[in-house]
Amino acid sequence: MLTVTSVNVNGLRAAAKKGFVEWLAGTAADAVCLQEVRAEESQLPAEVRAPEGWFTAHAPAAAKGRAGVSLYTRREPDQVRIGFGSSEFDSSGRYLEADLPGVTVASLYLPSGEVGTERQDEKVRFMGEFLPYLKELRERAAADGREVVVCGDWNIAHREADLKNWKANRKNAGFLPEERAWLTRVFDEVGYVDVVRALHPDQEGPYSWWSYRGRAFDNDSGWRIDYQVATPRLAERAVKAWVERAATHGERWSDHAPVTAVYEL
Repeated sequence: MLTVTSVNVNGLRAAAKKGFVEWLAGTAADAVCLQEVRAEESQLPAEVRAPEGWFTAHAPAAAKGRAGVSLYTRREPDQVRIGFGSSEFDSSGRYLEADLPGVTVASLYLPSGEVGTERQDEKVRFMGEFLPYLKELRERAAADGREVVVCGDWNIAHREADLKNWKANRKNAGFLPEERAWLTRVFDEVGYVDVVRALHPDQEGPYSWWSYRGRAFDNDSGWRIDYQVATPRLAERAVKAWVERAATHGERWSDHAPVTAVYEL
């Protein structure tokens, strides 16, 4: 069995003070993918930078205090790679992958975007470069007899069922028609599978991000933007997947919740 968890920590130093350390100590995951770490390795406390029982890989952003992805694995990876061959994005702390036996596990933090700004232009450029890389990654893995799971904050709600207030967000970043169409290409053209949706085809959500504003969490008015996107053979081996939603608003250590899947290898 391989258990993989992905979570946007919304600043790892802050999350560590709110409950991440205790969560990590109690998780049964074999691999944990983190996004929006927002720290250099040297800025992380020891119990977060290199916790006992874990091998860690960190890819901070060149721009201090922004983005950053990490990977924690129970066993030492055969190889770790930062970036996906992009001159613009390889130093932006948005992609990291590690080879475990038979499986490549990746942590992705896709830009969030903001309509009418450079942030949206950045998101479009990232998607333009990342799609062919996903195809290359799948082909390379297949040639090596490996599977792939790309975990992370994809910052796109793919379907109406992935967003509570979808009607009010049709012109907002994260639910734009062109963004949703791009994610459709990831699934239909490149051939990956949305693991949580495959296991829960008719469910609203399950949401993984709730705004800190208002009572979004209490009302479960959220977005499903955190995905585990796997090659078909690995997706078929997923036996269960769920969102580790906190019991109460006060017990949250991020505005995102961990998304966990168990694969029977």
